[in-house]
Amino acid sequence: MTTKALADFVASVQYDKLSTETVRITKQCILDWLGVCIRGSQEKPIQIIRKLLLDGGGKAQATVLAGQTEQTTALNAAFCNGSASHSLDFDDLHNPSIIHLATVVVPPVFAIAEAEHKSGKDMLAAVVVGYEVGGRVGESVIPESYFFWHTTGTAGTLGAAASAAKVLGLDAAATLQCLGSAGTQAAGLWEFLKEGAMSKTLHAGKSSYAGVLSAYLARAGFTGATKILEGEKGFCRAMVTEPHLEKLTDGLNDGIYKIDNNSFKPYACCKHSHAALYAMQVLRTEHGLKPDDVEAIEILVNKITDFLINNPQPENPYGCKFSIQYCVAGMLKYGDMGVDRFLTEVIGDAEVRSLMAKTKVMRDAAIEAVHAADAAKLASKLIVRCKDGRVLELQVDFPKGDPPNPMSWDESVAKFMSLAAPVYGEEKTAKLCGLIDNLEASADFAADLAECLA
Repeated sequence: MTTKALADFVASVQYDKLSTETVRITKQCILDWLGVCIRGSQEKPIQIIRKLLLDGGGKAQATVLAGQTEQTTALNAAFCNGSASHSLDFDDLHNPSIIHLATVVVPPVFAIAEAEHKSGKDMLAAVVVGYEVGGRVGESVIPESYFFWHTTGTAGTLGAAASAAKVLGLDAAATLQCLGSAGTQAAGLWEFLKEGAMSKTLHAGKSSYAGVLSAYLARAGFTGATKILEGEKGFCRAMVTEPHLEKLTDGLNDGIYKIDNNSFKPYACCKHSHAALYAMQVLRTEHGLKPDDVEAIEILVNKITDFLINNPQPENPYGCKFSIQYCVAGMLKYGDMGVDRFLTEVIGDAEVRSLMAKTKVMRDAAIEAVHAADAAKLASKLIVRCKDGRVLELQVDFPKGDPPNPMSWDESVAKFMSLAAPVYGEEKTAKLCGLIDNLEASADFAADLAECLA
């Protein structure tokens, strides 16, 4: 039983058995998530979600990380924080499964750990198993399901359930029921991208909520399908005709975790644009490239990048985050693509729009072969044709933030401070950073978080 094997794994993992390296990358994942969540809480879609949920009232169990002191149920806190952390498209990505795992794994852990007064060690172990289950479930249905289904919303729900079950302290039998309840709630369709609608944030919030709900239901004795993944009418076969079921358990107990090979974002936009963005950043720096130098730009991509973010005329900020043309043109002009490059008053810049009109995006067999051979490589090739006759080319397999080209802890701290400090101020933000840096020392996360935010 495949689902049972994962439930047994979740129950078996203990903090004391994790390597120093795994603990460190787990803290980095949490810190990265926290910064994006805090800054993302200020976005309009999240304000709508938060008002709706908080107006409903409920027991004050867990903190909504939005700059002011707001507490609600663990369920609603997970929903709010999960949504917020996916609103900027600045959150991490596990490349092989194409899941923003932090946005669905960490919110349940924060909510339950605070509500149940769990320790930092409990949280770290829970995040590790959440990434593991979410990543494995995603890999079992990728790439075939990705045309219709947003993996963060689908497979991510199972990752959320795993992390919630672990931090709540469920045994293997209850964890199995938790996964069953989560799998039947999995959803998330890509249609929203055509209009730049707000649904993507909803996917992460709902997955986080479903994970917490499933864990508490399982603790109360509520049952779910025990073969929700491999069953004839289960998750995997609903997503694709021929799922890669072997991905669910291969190497499950070999001591190497999915979180060990996670990617972080230096740019606040879809990860599938990052290879081309990094290529433009490098060419811009090495050749002193300026917008006026450019005659034409060609971007060679795989089929996923093509159908997902080949958008030559995005009409709103969210559409721009999913337009490789906008992102690459913006990188050429500005030299970075942070949160401020996607503001309403910025995205219509005439020079950037002129560069976009000179940009052609093409599916390329060689680039497609790179991804087919190694799902961790979300590669692109950039060709810049200059007015003076120069032709500058660069293929990038691993942009900045991928494990072979990593962001350091200090770089993650800088990103965190830049995102969180405008919301919470320098002093509280520094305390939050210290809490995550020393999370294993926290005996009661609720008390320590309250002290940071006091």
